[in-house]
Amino acid sequence: MSNHFHSVIETPKANLVQGMKWLMGTYTGRFNRRHKLFGHLFSGRYKALFVDGSGNGYLKSLCDYVHLNPARAGSLQIPEKLSSYLWSSYGKYFKAPRLRYRWLRVDRLLGEWAIPRDSAVGRKEFQKGMEGRRVEEDGEQFKAVERGWCVGSEAFRQELLCQMSQRAGAEHYG
Repeated sequence: MSNHFHSVIETPKANLVQGMKWLMGTYTGRFNRRHKLFGHLFSGRYKALFVDGSGNGYLKSLCDYVHLNPARAGSLQIPEKLSSYLWSSYGKYFKAPRLRYRWLRVDRLLGEWAIPRDSAVGRKEFQKGMEGRRVEEDGEQFKAVERGWCVGSEAFRQELLCQMSQRAGAEHYG
């Protein structure tokens, strides 16, 4: 990805806008100072999806989409492993917990892969599964991630729509 990035972020509070403003602004400022440049680095707003965290595989689909993206984009050739892509946290999933970034939580994703423990055997099973998924990817499986606004069941989608309609004010045109 030479012109964008993907990130899966869980926010316990409704503060994604403030967090993204800080992240993008801080990164842009530091990049511009380091390279003696000025102006915007990113064009347009970020895309955010609501993800059903019920354990029914929606988080897995989203994380798999992000981890497989370098292969889909042609940044990796077939013999190269997904973990060799330097601009991804995916390779960090295979390190022992004490050697990982503190903010990188792998337990929920491993759980969605039906891997009971964050162990060397479990991490190896995860890597094998992801490399297998890379080979069998058909392009259709990620349409909800690429084109949608939420990833989850129809009941989850209806609940979000209900919550939004209750909060719509006079300025809402949707």
